[in-house]
Amino acid sequence: MRAVVMHTVGDVRIEDVPEPRVEQPTDALVRVVAAAVCGSDLSVLRGLSPLPRPIRSGHEFVGVVEDVGSEVAALRRGQFVIAPFSTSDGSCANCRRGMPIACDNGMFFGEFGPDGSALDGGQAEFVRVPLADTTLLAVPEMPPEELVPALLALTDVLPTGHEAALHAEVRPGATVVVVGDGAVGQCATLACRRLGAERIVMMSRNPERQRLARAHGATDIVATRGDEGAAEVAELLGGGSDHVIEAVGTLQSMQQAIGCARPGGRIGYVGLPWGVSLPLWELFGKNLRLSGGGANVRATMPELVPEVLDGTLRPGGVFDASFALADAPQAFHAMDTRQCVKPVLRP
Repeated sequence: MRAVVMHTVGDVRIEDVPEPRVEQPTDALVRVVAAAVCGSDLSVLRGLSPLPRPIRSGHEFVGVVEDVGSEVAALRRGQFVIAPFSTSDGSCANCRRGMPIACDNGMFFGEFGPDGSALDGGQAEFVRVPLADTTLLAVPEMPPEELVPALLALTDVLPTGHEAALHAEVRPGATVVVVGDGAVGQCATLACRRLGAERIVMMSRNPERQRLARAHGATDIVATRGDEGAAEVAELLGGGSDHVIEAVGTLQSMQQAIGCARPGGRIGYVGLPWGVSLPLWELFGKNLRLSGGGANVRATMPELVPEVLDGTLRPGGVFDASFALADAPQAFHAMDTRQCVKPVLRP
């Protein structure tokens, strides 16, 4: 079959690889209907996350169950399923605490584990999913084609944006500032509106992303960055916001989030913090609370899926470009150069 394979900095390829099969009784084999390129994939492409050897890429995919192991009880062939970006057994201490991202027996799709083993990624025609019963989530019936992008957003960016809003303690009537106009920032805007935020300020310099943010519920746009952008937010909101979301993962974006926060405020951060040294003095000086981390997608999906299925939540707009799987290198380039927010790959 065909799959995306990451080799080294700037080197992403489409290759013929062995088709996966059920290996363990708790496995499922999924035929991929749609996959996505993520910002963390670009981190590998840019050399921020070096690889010990080539690996099949991708941790965002939805598809149809083709086969199941003998111990799989919750899934059956032909079901449409959503895959969170990591597997989980549902029974370890962390899973029971609602932290499947930290599952003792889980792995991330398209990444190496601590022991050097790798779990194949979802940018492929088929994927073997370990711990299938407690990892995959089946939807009640086969969704219409137009709903597939919205369901694909549930594999990562929508739950991540939702958790960012929870970390920032967004509540009804809140005023929120979102730093980051990519897919996660856009989904965080949707989540803030869902949680009852009254005013949402999106920091974005891109007209198309500004338009998308307004469609997701943003009420204000601030197009400047850094200290100037923070000063503009402070003037706009009378001193800043009690609720700020950082959805990028750079030192500049974290400092911008801190600058936008009112003293005593809360910052929810979900951007992968590559090379970021925490500016503790700035946090200390403003008595800010900082909370965040990786999203517990499998724990969050059941709450969000019904609202995606009935159209209450519409995150599919973050996928503003579509590529055939064979054209994945072009999709990576388009996202890396900000020609699109987030590409979807179709096998």
